[in-house]
This record gives sequence, C-alpha cells and structure tokens, in this order.
Amino acid sequence: MSTGILLQIAQTLIAILLAPLLMGWVNQCRAWLQGRNAPPLTQPYRTLKKLFHKDAVIARNASPLFRFAPYLIFSCMALAAGLVPTLANDLALSSTADVIALVGIFALARVFQALAAMDIGTAFGSLGARREMLVSFLAEPALLMVLFTASFISQSTELPIIVETLAHREFAIYPSLAFAAVAFWMVSTAENARIPVDNPTTHLELTMIHEAMILEYSARHLALIEWAVALKLFTYSVLGIALFVPWGIAPQGDLAALPLALLALIVKLAVGGAALSLLEAISAKLRLFRAPEFLGTAFLLGVLGMLIHFLLEA
Repeated sequence: MSTGILLQIAQTLIAILLAPLLMGWVNQCRAWLQGRNAPPLTQPYRTLKKLFHKDAVIARNASPLFRFAPYLIFSCMALAAGLVPTLANDLALSSTADVIALVGIFALARVFQALAAMDIGTAFGSLGARREMLVSFLAEPALLMVLFTASFISQSTELPIIVETLAHREFAIYPSLAFAAVAFWMVSTAENARIPVDNPTTHLELTMIHEAMILEYSARHLALIEWAVALKLFTYSVLGIALFVPWGIAPQGDLAALPLALLALIVKLAVGGAALSLLEAISAKLRLFRAPEFLGTAFLLGVLGMLIHFLLEA
C-alpha cells in the first residue's frame, strides 16, 4: 500500500475522531464565556455512545430515503473531510481533491437531508428544509467565489496545489485573501448553522433551521447526523486553515514533518474553536429575513476578493 493511500486513510480517520472533540471544545468555550458550568470536553462522544445504544423510532409513513439519508450524509461529510489537506499534501485522492467537487459533496448531503426532512410530511421538517435551501442557495455561490480567489492565485482548483502555493513556495502577501477570509467566515457560520444565521441550541419553531430537519430522527440515525454536523464543522475549519493559514501542513514526501503538522493542526483548531465561541458569545442571532442580506454581503466580499486579485496581483 502506497504512502499516499495510508496518509489518506489516516487523515480521514483523524477527522472522524477529532470532529466530536472540536464540537465539545466549542461548546465548552461558549459555556465559559456565558458564565455557565461547561460540559465535559468528551460530552459529544458520550452523546453519540448513548444514541447508538438506543432503539430507533421511525414514523410509519417513512420511506427508505428517510432511513438511508443519515448514512449518506455521514459518508459525504467523511469524504469531504478526507479531501481537504490537513496533515500533508501527499494524498491518494489529491488529483480528485477539486474545490468544485468539494462544494458538490456538501450540496449532495444537503439535498438528501432536505428530502429526508420532507419525507415524513411534518410541518417542522418542511419548514426547516425550505429554510435550508434558502441559505444554501445564497451560501454556495459565495463559497465558490472564495475558493476561486485561492484558485486564481495558485492557477489550479486542486486543494493540494493551492496549499503548496500558499504555504510552501516563496512568501507573498495577497490582499484578496483578506476579503475572501471574511466571506469564508460568513459562509461557514451559515453552512454550519451557527450564530448569527442559526442557533444550534434552539428548538424555537420560529427561528430554527437545522434542528427542524432532524426532529423526527432518533437513536443511531440521529447519532450519524450529529456526527456529520461535527464533521462538517471540522471540514470547514480545516478548509479555512488550508486556504488562509496553511503553514505547518507537511509538503509532499516529507513524512518527518507529520508529527509537527498534527501538533499545528490541534493548535489551530483550538484557537479557531475559541474564536468561534467568542464571536457567538458577543453576537446576536439575525432575523431569518436578514439572512439573505448577510450572505449577499459574503458573496460581494468574495467577488471583491477576486477583482482585487486581477487588479493588484495578477
């Protein structure tokens, strides 16, 4: 088995194992900032274990799609996490790690989640699915603008080449990435159902988006969806690291740098999780009808980043 395949498998397994830990760290930091008793760092693992040991309760009119969707959503998030270079660039799927394909994987998981939410026919599921499609309709173009900015700089849409250009070649300052970074943060909060677009801890029918789509799930199906949510947050975090702070990722053929790359990844995720908690603690949730304005601003910032690249850097 080649080194690239081993690194690919190891990176995917690390993402699957660390994703709940990152979610636990974010929840812990947010509790500290709000003056509450923080849950244990391993609380997400305990929740997953409890859910996997329960018996699933499924509605009588649920189709096979409702049962199959959690497995597909989890597989898509695991695949997306494995495509983003987190430890090294020498990955077996490097040639297929295209930013457009990555956005397509996110979209595939979202579509099946929305279809599963509407499958039972409840009001909450349909409401959440419509809101999710509204957010994704605005967030995906903004995310593509951010990724295209980095692609124009590296002259490639492959993530390993983008990381190689930004981290392992001659140092250069790219003003366009500053606008892209702000746009990426705005898209990331919307895509991961975080404040100010959505509140991951609410169950109020007037405000919830993601939670409305999973109310009918239980036991192992709910565990897979919750794990997929943590994986999505992890993937967006490492994607932001690969685009804007890629230093520390091991270059191709340098296996000796892997321990340092793992340490750098943990430190970056810890800092990023604490920053996310801080922003959520000092921010208020937007009204639902203000979300299009928020994501429209993200799209404009992404486009502005591309224009600045062509005007000043090309």
